[in-house]
Amino acid sequence: MAFGSIHDVHPDAFHYAWDNALNHALEVEPGEVVELHARDASDEQIRQDSTAQDVVRIDFAHVNPVSGPVFVKGARPGDVLVVELLELRPSSWGWTAIIPGFGLLADEFPDPWLRISAIDPKQRAVRFSERVSLQLRPFPGTLGVAPAASGPHPILPPSRAGGNLDTKHLVAGTTLYLPVGVEGALFSLGDTHAAQGDGEVCGTAVESAMDVVVRLSLRRDLSIDAPQYDAPLATAPPPAGHHVCTGVGPDLVEAARDATRAMIRHLGDRHGIEREEAYALASVACDLRIHELVDAPNWVVGAFLPDAIFGVP
Repeated sequence: MAFGSIHDVHPDAFHYAWDNALNHALEVEPGEVVELHARDASDEQIRQDSTAQDVVRIDFAHVNPVSGPVFVKGARPGDVLVVELLELRPSSWGWTAIIPGFGLLADEFPDPWLRISAIDPKQRAVRFSERVSLQLRPFPGTLGVAPAASGPHPILPPSRAGGNLDTKHLVAGTTLYLPVGVEGALFSLGDTHAAQGDGEVCGTAVESAMDVVVRLSLRRDLSIDAPQYDAPLATAPPPAGHHVCTGVGPDLVEAARDATRAMIRHLGDRHGIEREEAYALASVACDLRIHELVDAPNWVVGAFLPDAIFGVP
């Protein structure tokens, strides 16, 4: 697929923490296209010939590396970084593990487990087992900007600056909005997945290295406190595209409240709907979905607003 001139982030440009003091790997003008080379979540500690015992030996000081950071000229605190996901190219294989002490049911699954899956981009399939074939839906689990507070901050968990959102709907064709906290935004991306369910309950998806092409732009006519995204018809749940507001925090109910509050604000800002009507509309038209429930101490909830209710094709 042709996108014109593409700026390349060198494959060796990656880091293991969010830190606004990091030197950027690349500097671009707003609106330019960037290709990032994401390593798998284990940082190559899990290989195609690995066994469950390799899961036990993972060095967690070197997991979830993110490619970048990318400095966007002119970005300043209070702006919104617009990340258009243009293309994702996974490798030929991926892995899924049960990691002792990690996941929604960690106390019920104390032993390590590992599955290596074959990925067939031409067939858009992930061969999980002899009986199970999954639809290939590649997306980056981690997308974020450097926080305003001095670092370093761990890649896990997610935050209002983005990070490890593990949101399966952020596939090619989706546009993500992130609140800028520092000059240049300092955008990074990683933890790429070939397939995942909402919630990522065991703590891993089909983890796979991936090349990701994005367009990075700025908006100053928006004001957001946490990530939002537009999921078009081709990527969203039926029957139509959606705008999604997220809530991120340590309390699942409060995260759901934050997502709802953000949706009420969005309905007012974009559609001119007064607050009480927006709250009622959120109740009758929006769906709350748990995006991520395993990267303690913060969880991610999305509020889905269907475009179709406004007659948007």
